[in-house]
Amino acid sequence: MKIRTGRFVPTALAVAMMSTGSAWAQKPGGVLKIQHMDTPPSASIHEEATVSAAVPFMSLYNNLVMFDQHAPKNSLETVVPDLATKWDWKDDNRKLVFTLREGVKWHDGQPFTAKDVACTFDLLLGGETKLRRNPRSAWWTNVEKVTADSDTQATFHLKAPQPSLVALLASGYTPIYPCHVPPDQMRRKPVGTGPFKLAEFKMNEGIKLVKNPDYWKKGLPYLDAIEFTIMPDRATRMLAFIAGKFDMTFPTDVSVPLLKNIRNDAPKAICTMRESGVSVNLIINREAPPFDNPKIRRALALTLDRKAFIDILSEGEDKVAGIMPPPPDGAWGLTPEMLKGVPGYGDVAQAREEARKLMAEAGYGPDKRLKVKVSTRNIATFRDPATILIDHLKHIYVDGELEVIDTSIYYNRVFKKDYSVALNLTGSAVDDPDVTFFEGYACGSLRNYNNYCDAEMTKLFEAQSRELDQEKRLKMVWDIDRKLQEDIARPIIYHGRAAGCWQPYVKGVTLHVNSIYNGTRFEDVWLDK
Repeated sequence: MKIRTGRFVPTALAVAMMSTGSAWAQKPGGVLKIQHMDTPPSASIHEEATVSAAVPFMSLYNNLVMFDQHAPKNSLETVVPDLATKWDWKDDNRKLVFTLREGVKWHDGQPFTAKDVACTFDLLLGGETKLRRNPRSAWWTNVEKVTADSDTQATFHLKAPQPSLVALLASGYTPIYPCHVPPDQMRRKPVGTGPFKLAEFKMNEGIKLVKNPDYWKKGLPYLDAIEFTIMPDRATRMLAFIAGKFDMTFPTDVSVPLLKNIRNDAPKAICTMRESGVSVNLIINREAPPFDNPKIRRALALTLDRKAFIDILSEGEDKVAGIMPPPPDGAWGLTPEMLKGVPGYGDVAQAREEARKLMAEAGYGPDKRLKVKVSTRNIATFRDPATILIDHLKHIYVDGELEVIDTSIYYNRVFKKDYSVALNLTGSAVDDPDVTFFEGYACGSLRNYNNYCDAEMTKLFEAQSRELDQEKRLKMVWDIDRKLQEDIARPIIYHGRAAGCWQPYVKGVTLHVNSIYNGTRFEDVWLDK
C-alpha cells in the first residue's frame, strides 16, 4: 500500500470546497451565540484533554492539515490542506515532508514559517521548553524529530512508517503554535493564525472571539464574532435555545429525551443525532488499595449492566462496543456479536454472581461492604451515568458515594491519579487506533488514567500502527480491542450518541459523525438574517 500524498489545493478553491451553498450566497457579519456547559481549563489546546477547550478555541488556530469541515465522517480521504499546501512521503515512508503556505501571519503580525512547526513539535516531543501537561504525548512516540528545512518546508522524521500520522495532524487537537509566544501565555492570551482572535475569556461567564481581519483565507470568516455563554444547568440551556436566545447549542449537549423536547417546542431547529466518538467508561486506580487486587477490579467490571445504562439514559440510542467507536460510523469498532464471551458482555445475573464470589474471596460480603467514593466531572453527561453506576455497585457489596468535581480541576485529579473509582468519558479525537490505543492504554501515557501497563500489548499497538495493509490492520485492531476488554484494562460501559442543534438561519454547519473534536473551525459559518 502506498501512503496517500496530499495535493495542492488553491486557497480560493479550498474555500469554495469547504463552504456550503452558492459562493455568492453567504452574508458577512453578525455574532454567532453558542451555549457552553462549563469553563474550559485554559485556551491552550495542546495542554487540555476536554472538548470544552477544543470547541471554543479551535477557530483561533490552524493546523498543517485538517479534516474537511463539511465532510461528515473523518477519514484520511477527507484530510485537506491548511497551513500546508501539500505533503509527500519519502525514504520508505519514514519522512513526511510538508510544503507550507506563504504570506500567513500570526494574530500579532509576526510571519508564520516552518520554524513554528518545528517549535510546536519540540513542545509535543518533550523538548527543552515544556508544556504544563501534554495529554497527547503518546500520539507522537513514533516521531523522532521535526525539522524546519527552510521557511516553507518542514519534515517529520519517523522511526517507522505510520499511515495514520496525517490524520493525527488533522485533528482539532493539533494546532500549530507560534515560536515567539511562551506556552504559559497561550493559556489565557493565545496567539494563532486562525479566523478568529480571543477577545475575552471569563471564568464561569463566557468566551468571546472576534473576526481576524487579516485571515489568510481571503473573504473568511463571515462572522464578526462568536460568543460562548457558560450555563452550567442543561435544562436551562435547552429552554434558552428553544426560546431563541441562542443560535446554537453546544455541539454534543442534546440527549435523546431533550432532542424530543426541542423537536416539539422548536420544530424549525436543525438537529443531528450522531455517534459522538465518546465512550463512557470505568476507571479504577489499580495502585490504591483495595483496588490493587485484580479480583476486585474484575468484580467491578462484571457488575455493569450495559443495557440498563443505555435504556435509561438514551432510550436505547447509545451503543455497546469495545474501545473503538462502533460501526457503521466508527471505522474500527467491534460489534456486539464480536464481544460475545468477553467478561461482562453476556448474562448480567450470571456475571454478578461471579462478581460476588470474587468480592467474597477478597474479604467482602453482605456484612462487610466496601465503601468507596465514585468520582466524576460535574456535568450531566458524567453525573447521570455515575448515579447508575453506584446502583450497580450495590449488587456486589460496594457502597458508592458520588463525588462531583468541577472541570477546572477534574482532569488534574485524574492525571495525578487522585481518585479510587471514577466514571469517566473518553473521546477519540481521531477515529484511529493510534490515538485510542497509545493515548489510553500505552505505558506512561498521561491519559492512561488508571496506569494500565502491559509491554506485550504495547508491542501489538506498535505493530498495527506500522501495518500498511488496511484489511490486515483492521483484524489486528479487533484482536487488540478484545484483549484489552478481557484484561479489564478500562471497562467500556457504552458509546454515547448525542445531538447538536442550531437555528435555521445558521448556515454552513456540519457536525462530524465520528469525532466531536475536529469540526468547529467555524470560518465559513454565516447567518442568514
